[in-house]
Amino acid sequence: MNSRQIQDMVEGVKNGRMSRRSFIQRLAAVGITAPIASQILAWNDVAMANATLQYKPAKAGGGGPLKLLLWQAPTLLNPHFASGTKDQIASRIFFEPLAGWDKEGNLIPQLAAETPTRENGGLSADGTTVTWKLKPGVKWHDGKPFTADDVVFTWEYAADPATAAYTSGAYKDIKVEKIDDLTVKVIFSKPTPFWADPFVGVAGMILPKHHFGEYKGAKSREAPANLKPVGTGPYKFADFKPGDVLTGTRNEDYHVKNQPHFDTLEVKGGGDAVSAARAVLQTGEYDYAWDTLVEDEVLKRMETGGRGRISAAPAGDIEFITLNTTDPWTEVDGERSSAKTKHPTLSDPAVRQAINLLIDRDSIQKFIYGRAGTPTASFVNEPKRFKSPKLKYEYSLEKANKILDDAGWKRGADGIREKDGKKLKYVFQTSINSPRQKVQAIIKQACQKAGIEIELKSVTASVFFSSDVANPDTYTKLYTDMEMYTTTQPQPDPERFLNQFVSWEVATKENKWLGRNVSRYTDPAADEAYKAAQKELDPAKRAEYLIKVNEIFCEANVILPILSRAKVVAAAQSLAIDHSGWDVDTWNLGAWYRS
Repeated sequence: MNSRQIQDMVEGVKNGRMSRRSFIQRLAAVGITAPIASQILAWNDVAMANATLQYKPAKAGGGGPLKLLLWQAPTLLNPHFASGTKDQIASRIFFEPLAGWDKEGNLIPQLAAETPTRENGGLSADGTTVTWKLKPGVKWHDGKPFTADDVVFTWEYAADPATAAYTSGAYKDIKVEKIDDLTVKVIFSKPTPFWADPFVGVAGMILPKHHFGEYKGAKSREAPANLKPVGTGPYKFADFKPGDVLTGTRNEDYHVKNQPHFDTLEVKGGGDAVSAARAVLQTGEYDYAWDTLVEDEVLKRMETGGRGRISAAPAGDIEFITLNTTDPWTEVDGERSSAKTKHPTLSDPAVRQAINLLIDRDSIQKFIYGRAGTPTASFVNEPKRFKSPKLKYEYSLEKANKILDDAGWKRGADGIREKDGKKLKYVFQTSINSPRQKVQAIIKQACQKAGIEIELKSVTASVFFSSDVANPDTYTKLYTDMEMYTTTQPQPDPERFLNQFVSWEVATKENKWLGRNVSRYTDPAADEAYKAAQKELDPAKRAEYLIKVNEIFCEANVILPILSRAKVVAAAQSLAIDHSGWDVDTWNLGAWYRS
């Protein structure tokens, strides 16, 4: 389906010849899923739908305590430093963006009064500006009014290189102007088809200028509010013990009528996914457990107890392996895995290709992940329109051995392949979690049969996903040869997701290892395709550019996708949750209630 046909269908929706549902179904038939179909309609002045949880309580409060489990414990509460999902979830309890994403990929106003469209003057026809009208009457938790000054400051804060914000990619190439106290204009340097990035979702949480104003730039890590947040969200900060417990109380001045339902909030960190799932599904000690990364058969047995249920939301998350093409064992200018170095053996494309052939994705899905994962060779899998049709996976010990033989890697007396005095010996790290350790073992066993020695390393999840710049074991430092984890796709559009593959996002000491390109691998063709996608307004051509970025890294076998993952959580039977695969778990926490 070409852009002209899509535009004809859009006109049909606008003049009543076609229903919104029919439009979405027609596009789904050719691989354009609901989230992207909704955005196409929004760009053409057809209002987005709303698939948020229907809130039933007639008044705020009275719900008692709400108890959540994040087995990867939060360590900070500044959303612009939160490189780990656990810290993003915790930050979103207190801070809010202008808009978030519901489970169907619709853009839902939060601190904004409405979603920008061309009809209401929010979107310029040339795709270079977005005007946001802010919700009136919103107060920070300390009683100060929320205004356009806070939005402009958040841009200045995140865009400042000295701040070293994890979210800088959403802000560094834009300008933001205050029109009045309740209106801001975002100005892009070029036509921008996916404009809903700055101030939206995970990257969009607004900071109060009066608490962070003195801590922009080099002093950003010194702000007391990094650990004691003052936000606009449904719950006010009470106490925080990093790596352990976070507590909050109901925001009595919350800007959404009759919300929130619960009087107090507790977020318990630590433990593991199995114990977290058990605490909800079997014992009922907690109401909700995030990311129940547990063998599916185990979850099914737990669910028979009747106290809780598993919820699996479609998402773009991916479990994958990164092969380090830099040298993690040599220090250059105070950092290992420096982009100035090359890995002694993984810089050989033949070695990377062989390792990719030694991953038995089908067995990993069947025997470990079950309904929580789908085998894949593509980094981007949702929406389907952005998934590469040519990336295929294969498990073949025979082909892997032949590739290594042909590349001159010969088995030594110890059975380990070597060439020019260099052996194929690697340290393979991931977070401590039963399914991941089983996946590590499966891959190690296959590699041994091909003459590759693997040393397994498991890091406590709260350390592995920490944003602590002094910690040598974070996934962003990549001080090993290879590592495995899940990266989350925070929007129903893969543009920001794919900035993990651009040269200007390489994680370095200079940016405090918060650059999103953890692999350090770069390719000018990927940079070029990404930049082209950023300004291409034709949806079909834009998808082609983004697919190319994905293919370059996957075909280089630097990124080895394993499973496309649904977002799987556990919730008490009585708890109504708004579970979106396109935003963090707490994106609409104020709407949760107990039935």
